[in-house]
Amino acid sequence: MRRRLLLVLLLFSAAAVTAFAVPLLASTATERTQRFVIDRTSGLDRFAALAQQADTTGDAAALADEVAAYVRLYGEPVLVVDARRRPVAQAGIAADDPDLADVLDAALRNQPAPTVPVVTPWSSGTVVFARPVGTGTRVAGAVVLRASVDRAASDVARRWLWVLAGVLAAGAGSVLLVLAVARWLLGPLAELAAGVRAVAAGERRAHVPERSGPPEVRELSESFNRMSDAVTEAADQQRRLIADTSHQLRNPMAALRLRMDTLGGRVEPGGLRAYDAGLAEIERLERLLDGLLALASAESTATEVAAGGREPEFADLGAVVVERAGFWQVPVPGAAVPGLAVLVRCPEAEVAQVLDVLLDNALKYGGGRVRVALGADRAAGVGWVEVSDDGPGLTAEERALATTRFWRGRSDRPGTGLGLAIADRLARARGGALELSGTTGLVARLVLPLEPAL
Repeated sequence: MRRRLLLVLLLFSAAAVTAFAVPLLASTATERTQRFVIDRTSGLDRFAALAQQADTTGDAAALADEVAAYVRLYGEPVLVVDARRRPVAQAGIAADDPDLADVLDAALRNQPAPTVPVVTPWSSGTVVFARPVGTGTRVAGAVVLRASVDRAASDVARRWLWVLAGVLAAGAGSVLLVLAVARWLLGPLAELAAGVRAVAAGERRAHVPERSGPPEVRELSESFNRMSDAVTEAADQQRRLIADTSHQLRNPMAALRLRMDTLGGRVEPGGLRAYDAGLAEIERLERLLDGLLALASAESTATEVAAGGREPEFADLGAVVVERAGFWQVPVPGAAVPGLAVLVRCPEAEVAQVLDVLLDNALKYGGGRVRVALGADRAAGVGWVEVSDDGPGLTAEERALATTRFWRGRSDRPGTGLGLAIADRLARARGGALELSGTTGLVARLVLPLEPAL
């Protein structure tokens, strides 16, 4: 958006500056051309008047002196001839010059002179001016003046340089103005976009400045800040509700467990089936409460990490994998462990927690055979550990739902439906991901960013 806005504003500014500069350049050249023509025409009129006087009195001395003085002063040749093309006064130009034949003929026939083209900085050469001598329809001769356009072209070039300098200054001012306007308009929008990303990443009470930009944007910023506070408060209330509910239920659940254990030796044979079912439900509720507490902890960790409230911690992925696989009695081939330590940006406790979820699921649903592999992609800057099994696997639709809360797939499967949700939340909180694949067997891959190289 910034690029498009800058392009539109710059094009508009360039069009406005051009619309101002082009007519100014044209009028400057036209004005200098008119002055060039007027100056030479006035000289021609002066010489024509003196030539008329010389024709009347028969004395051409004053005309000759005037022509000689003009040529010495301006360096532009002048020729005055009578009606038979005989020179009356001349300086720097001859009457038999072939370039003057057509001009003299037109002047002696009292025809209007051709229009002088507009002088530009690249004009060069000379322009021949001519006018008849005489009064009324009687032509007694002609005056010819050959003038160079070099000086006029130099004046036009100098004026155009000033105009172009002004155009460049106006262009620079327009660019600065466009940048200032774009920053004023788009700066608050960029801050809003950053605020939205911060809220999406889980940052608490992400605020944006409310005193910049147009009034509409400032109002939008105020609304965003209120929304961010409301989202944070709602998330806090949700986490508190889950944690408080789990804690509040633990005491009665422990009391119920104690009473059931006390009754264990007093149950009649006919009631053992109901008694065992009750114990199973108590265990399921205990697992559910543990999962809810773990999920609340994972959500809290994700929020603190997004807000920058925790210093980064690192874990040796290989060491954690070997330790947790040993706990779950899953063999890890020596070739599966890289020779170099794979240090990832995640605390060891969280890596272990995610691996416990993956290994537990694989042992429960994997058909008895579980494989563990790990490695690192140094170019991509990630380390990974992969847990695979030979179980029934999940369909693409099931894999998309597997990390949502309380999803258990088939109803006959044991568990609370919180394990993968907790693992996925912890992985994403550390900038990683939990990837599920496979249909004939489930492959769960935990990907975490590597420790940055020094």
